[in-house]
Amino acid sequence: MSANLIPILWQATLLTLYMVFMSAVLATLIGLPLGVFLATSRRGELFSAPALNTALGLIVNATRSLPYIILIIAIMPFTRKLVGTSIGTNAAIVSLTLAAAPFIARLIETAIREVDSGLIEAARAMGATPMQIVRKVLIPEAMPGIILGLTLAVVSLIGYSAMAGTVGGGGLGDLGIRYGYQRFMPEVMLAVVVILIVLVQLVQSAGEWIAARFDKRAPRNRGR
Repeated sequence: MSANLIPILWQATLLTLYMVFMSAVLATLIGLPLGVFLATSRRGELFSAPALNTALGLIVNATRSLPYIILIIAIMPFTRKLVGTSIGTNAAIVSLTLAAAPFIARLIETAIREVDSGLIEAARAMGATPMQIVRKVLIPEAMPGIILGLTLAVVSLIGYSAMAGTVGGGGLGDLGIRYGYQRFMPEVMLAVVVILIVLVQLVQSAGEWIAARFDKRAPRNRGR
C-alpha cells in the first residue's frame, strides 16, 4: 500500500470515530429516558401509562425493523432540512442516531427490568418517589447491563458507519468503497477491514472492563 494512503486512512478513521462518538452520545440522550420509561410505564408500574407504553413500543419496534440502508434513504429529506445536506459525515450522524436510539432504548429497558423487584418495593416502603427510585435504585443497579448494552450499540454503530459510506457518509466505509472497490485496491479494503475489527475489539474490551467495575456481584481480586 502506498505511503500516500496512510494519511487518508488516518483521516477516514478519525471521521469514523467522530461519527460513532457523536451518534452514540445523541442516541443515548434519546434512548436512555425512552428505555427507562418503557421499563417503568406498564400497568401498575412506577409511571403507569399502558397506552403510551404500547404506542411508544410500536414506534420503537417499527424503527428497529428498518434495515439501516433503507433508513438512510428514507430520511434523506429530513436530514437535508436538519443539517443542510443528505450526504457527508454530519448527515450520516443523523441516520446513525435515529438507527441507534430505539436499539439503545430496548437494551436499557431490558437492563432495568432485570433489577430485583424487591429493591423497588423496599424503596417504595421507605417513601421514595418514582424519580428517586429511578435515580437511586434502578439505574445504579442496572448500570452493568446498561454499559454492556451501550457497548453493543457502539459496536453496531461502527458497522453502520461503514455502511453509511455507500451513500457518501465519509469515514472508513467511504474509503473502502472509493479506493478498495471502485479503484480496485484490495489492500485498502483489507486495511479498512482490519481497522474496523480493531475498533470493535477495543470497544468491546473497554465496555466489558467498565461494566465489571460497576457490577457489585462480580468478585474482586484482592491483593495479598
